[in-house]
Amino acid sequence: MSMSVGSEGGEEQLNSEINTTPLVDIMLVLLIIFLITSPVVLKLQKITLPAEINQAIQTKPENVNIVVNKDGDIYWNQKKMRDTNELFDFLKEEAVKVPQPEVHVRGDKDAKYESIGRVIYTTQRAGIQKVGFITEPPDKM
Repeated sequence: MSMSVGSEGGEEQLNSEINTTPLVDIMLVLLIIFLITSPVVLKLQKITLPAEINQAIQTKPENVNIVVNKDGDIYWNQKKMRDTNELFDFLKEEAVKVPQPEVHVRGDKDAKYESIGRVIYTTQRAGIQKVGFITEPPDKM
């Protein structure tokens, strides 16, 4: 706000108008900054993103199927594991085979991330090279 404090002819008069000059100055500076920087921001690197390919895979008998249900229970080919240490023992035997079998993890959608993470960590510790997640394809509308 701007106010006139000097006295003219003995009468004091109050000026209640808003001085918009500083506001206009700031807005013009911001507009210039945005006009200068916007072309720089819009110049992105030219890259080619990978295309999504969702193929149904054929399960081989030598592949290892691990199921994690919503309660965090781990199953190895329909056999319930006591804990990740027992799973580690089974995976250690599979890791030395040539060629090494793939491990397919089927996790319930309501399973905690911690349960799936423990299975992945156990496969990594055992030396398994190929681990994949099995999901349901989305319904086509």
